[in-house]
Formats: sequence, C-alpha cells, structure tokens
Amino acid sequence: MYDAIIIGAGMSGLAAGIRLAHYDQRVCILERHTTIGGLNGFYRLRGRDYDVGLHALTNITPKGTRKGPLARLLRQLRLSWDDLAISPQIGSEIAFPSARLRFNNDLDLLRSEVARAFPGEVDNFERLIAAVVEYDDLTDEHAAISARVRLGELLDEPLLVEMLFCPLMFYGSAREHDMDWGQFSIMFRSIFMEGLGRPYAGVRLILKHLVRKFRALGGELKLRSGVSRLEVENGKVSRVVLDSGEVLEGRRVLSSAGWCETMRMCNDGTPVDASRSPGRLSFCETIATLDRQPKQLGHDRTITFYNDQEEFVWTPPAEPCDLRSGVICSPNNFDYDEPLGDGVMRITALANFDYWRGLDERAYELEKLRWYDAITASAVRFVPDYRQWVVDTDMFTPTTIVRFTGHDNGAVYGAPEKQIDGRTHLDNLFICGTDQGFVGIIGSIVSGISMANMHCLRD
Repeated sequence: MYDAIIIGAGMSGLAAGIRLAHYDQRVCILERHTTIGGLNGFYRLRGRDYDVGLHALTNITPKGTRKGPLARLLRQLRLSWDDLAISPQIGSEIAFPSARLRFNNDLDLLRSEVARAFPGEVDNFERLIAAVVEYDDLTDEHAAISARVRLGELLDEPLLVEMLFCPLMFYGSAREHDMDWGQFSIMFRSIFMEGLGRPYAGVRLILKHLVRKFRALGGELKLRSGVSRLEVENGKVSRVVLDSGEVLEGRRVLSSAGWCETMRMCNDGTPVDASRSPGRLSFCETIATLDRQPKQLGHDRTITFYNDQEEFVWTPPAEPCDLRSGVICSPNNFDYDEPLGDGVMRITALANFDYWRGLDERAYELEKLRWYDAITASAVRFVPDYRQWVVDTDMFTPTTIVRFTGHDNGAVYGAPEKQIDGRTHLDNLFICGTDQGFVGIIGSIVSGISMANMHCLRD
C-alpha cells in the first residue's frame, strides 16, 4: 500500500513525489513511456542532443531572492540555485509590422521601449504594472475577468494590447482569443517582471536533479507503466490497474495526465465531455542545427515573438500551421559562461491538430518537410535568414504531443477551465499539472508541490 500514487513523470509529478517523499511517505510515480519529462523532455537523434518543450524558464529572479515561484520551489524541494545553474536571457523582443518592443530581465527596458514606441501610453503602462502587482494569485476571485476587457480599461493603444498578449498567450494561455485576468497577471509577472533563463544543459539538467532527488528519498519510479483504469469504490479510488494488468493500491492518487484524460481512467461512469472541455491549442515546432552561432549571423535575441499583422490571433488555424505568428528561440543566446556548442534555432507556431491526426504515415512525413520549410520561411522575415547554414533538422507536430503527453488534441496548455484546488469528484483523487492551473516548467513544478502540500500532507 502506497501513501500516494502519482500518474505521470513530468515536472509536476516528479515535484509532488519529492515533496511527499521528504515526509517519509511511500510514493510511486507511474510513467507510460520509456523516459521521463513528457513534452518537456530530451532525446538524441543522429548524434545530437535535442530539448523538447523548454524554450526558457520563466520567473527567473536573481540568486538569493527569497520571494517568488522559483525561490519557493527551491525551498520546498530542498534544491539550491546552483543545482539548476540558470543563466539569464540576453534579451528578447516582440516584433509586429509597425513596432518592436525589446525586453530582458529588467522591467525598466520594457518601460523605456513602451515610452519610445507608444509615448502616449507611459502613464497607462504604469497603471497596468500596478494592477498586475496588486493581483493576488493565491485566490481566484478575479481569475475569470477578461484580460482583454481589463486591458481596454487600462490602455488606449490597441496595438500595444496585441503586442503584450502575443508572448503571454504563446507561453501560457489555454483560452482562445483571450486570457483570464489572473492568468495574464501571472504570466506578465513571470516573463516581464521576473524574467527568462535557461540551464546550460537544458531541460535534462532539471529532470536529472528531480529524479535523483526523488530516488534518493526512497521514491519508486516505474517506466513503461501506463494506467489502464482507476477502480472506484465508495467514492474513492480503491485500486490503480496498469496496462500490464498489475494492480497497485494507494491512499491517494495524484494525476498529471489532464482532467478529461484522468476522468476517462475512472471506471465509475463519470461523464467525461460534460465535466470539462479539452483545450484545442496545439503547436508545430521546427528545430534547426547550424554550423555556426546565431550571433555570427547578426542574431543576438534570445526569443523573438512575431506577428505579421496588427491584430494577434490566438485560435487553432484552419491551415495545418499558422504562418502569421510564432516564437523564434535560440538556446545559444543566454548569458552563459561559455558558448553552447552547435548553433540552434527553434520556431514554434500554432497548428491544426485534426489535420495532422488525419494523415497516414507517408503523407505525415511529407507534410512535415513541407511545413518545416513554410514555417521557417515565415520566421526569417523577422530574424536573419539562417537557412544556408543548417546542417540538421527535426520537427514535432500535435500528434507528437499526444504521443508523449496523452493530452487530448495535443493541447500543450490543457483545458481552458482549470481546477485550481485540484479536487475531483473522488475523495482521494486529485489533479496536478497543466489542468490544475499552472503552466510552464516552473508553474508545473509549483503545481505538483502545491497539490502535494494541500491534499497529501494535511494529516
């Protein structure tokens, strides 16, 4: 009998497992795949290492800072800043046809850029910053307020509104067209006020430390151990049945599989579709390895969020990929002590899950080649054209996301309606991770910690 069974060895599941194991609970983490991390993982292909999911960590405050999500997770997991070896971004930008805004981990740069590009909005932008600071993310009192409505009250320039939405939606909005004011405030603080950074070794360093810590505390990690069903008796999960037929018992179950995905595991007939609609926002991402550093081509931005029209559209595209907007990230362009080896350029664009799901194997491979070229051609309108220096490529699609996360529709940010307290209709089954409400790597880790504290360490 386990004290806790955790479904999914992604960031939130591993963090929850560490937190519980610190208190001598017997914990088992179950992972369907052969490796950990979900979409925030890594792999090796043709002799090269690739990160998946991680562009940058958000919420990067300086070493020694005692407040904020990063400081909190380090304390709760008993990790040190040096364990993660985070380097800050060099500097990023938001690029629209008629304006560009640069930003880094000092809010004053964004302030000066807004003053330069939108001089009439200086006072209004300060009002926005004050409203974001005042938002209390420990309650959900204002979470359902429309961010578009709120920004319309605070700012007069529609283009500035669209430019601010672009990076915040790309890095954390499961809701189409709009964001909850609460989520907008959290993302604004995490990206513009705290900032972006990356471990030199990428996501593999984070996962290595989490797994090592979990196992050192006596936790069990079972790979190739997908959950077939959750057997329900008297309003509780009584047994966890694996795909192999093995049966496990635990006092509590934490699932990072997603709300709808977890409800489908329950064998008590809970209606899945009526409970909460799955998200529809998914992505394609191209990865290009270069034979030189991006800086040698004149590209020194860490991340470029681009949009080729005045309005930013945040909804699944009718086409296989949306070529109007995207995110260009160079992992080389962080403030490392030494260069990062091969040059890398990654481009992320909204994608149509239904289109990619409907392709047979041959058509799928051909379409990946076609849309790799189309996405790259779209992106190099906003950064130096690096195509002649590419020595290797890879690409993932919404079906890749489904394969490694199990999320319906390949929805990276899960369902638009979050379950903030993590509770389900069963007394001992709880949700952590994306559908609980926090997104990104730091958010996922904090979600696992929070749900473990709230539901598994109170008695």
